[in-house]
Amino acid sequence: MTVDTDSFVREWHDWHRRHEATLADPHGFLAVTGLHWLGPAPQRFPDAPGAWHVDDDGGVVVVLVPGEEIIVDGQRVTGRHTFEPIAERASVVVGVVGGGGVVEIARRGGRDILRPRWPDHSLRTAYRGTPAYPPTLRWVLAGRYVPFDVPRATTVAAAVEGLEHIYDATGRIDFEVDGLPLSLTAFTGATPGGLSVLFTDTTAGVTTYPAVRSLAVDAPGDRGEVTLDFNRASNLPCAYTDFATCPLPPAENRLPVAVEAGEKIPYERLATSRS
Repeated sequence: MTVDTDSFVREWHDWHRRHEATLADPHGFLAVTGLHWLGPAPQRFPDAPGAWHVDDDGGVVVVLVPGEEIIVDGQRVTGRHTFEPIAERASVVVGVVGGGGVVEIARRGGRDILRPRWPDHSLRTAYRGTPAYPPTLRWVLAGRYVPFDVPRATTVAAAVEGLEHIYDATGRIDFEVDGLPLSLTAFTGATPGGLSVLFTDTTAGVTTYPAVRSLAVDAPGDRGEVTLDFNRASNLPCAYTDFATCPLPPAENRLPVAVEAGEKIPYERLATSRS
């Protein structure tokens, strides 16, 4: 099969620009100013209006004093407001009247959290892009998806110590690197029929973020054929901010090869490690 290298490189640059635009959105992960764990006792936080707690029915409650307002489903809210219980890995985002911020209410690892997001957060305003390896066809690999008979509930660690995530592993992807047979456990992806892979390799902590990278894989073909384009291996939010609860790879997804493709350690983390 003949590949138009120019088109391949151009499409990669288009993908990376879109990926970075999402990350640096005014209310994206670079705008997150805190990770607050909620409990039964009301708490106030410096970066969000109101006092927040979880009620006996599992709903998150906010009590706003005069002068504080949030926007829920397009409506201004004052006083006391109770949110319906939030499902695991789901979230609700409400606006803050004044300043252009939002507050994300989410559930991670069986606990409710609050993550305010402010467009003027320094991590976002100083963002200068994420370094990446130049795209190359060497890291576009053919693979075969082998589905499990039934999805396997798989517990993985998280970027936050003591937190765990449980995902349904739907199968494995077999492939080779320079004749070495390898495989990766795959989870359900964000697109219909698509797959998601969490992995590290021997570049982790050297040129790529140590904890995890993510790779989206298109839906398998009729015979399980898939393409692994490691040029699109991307960082999760935990590569940039400590206010993320990202999942880490299962043990079997720690590859014994150097995948010199995709996104590298963000400049922000490099600066921290050198300070």
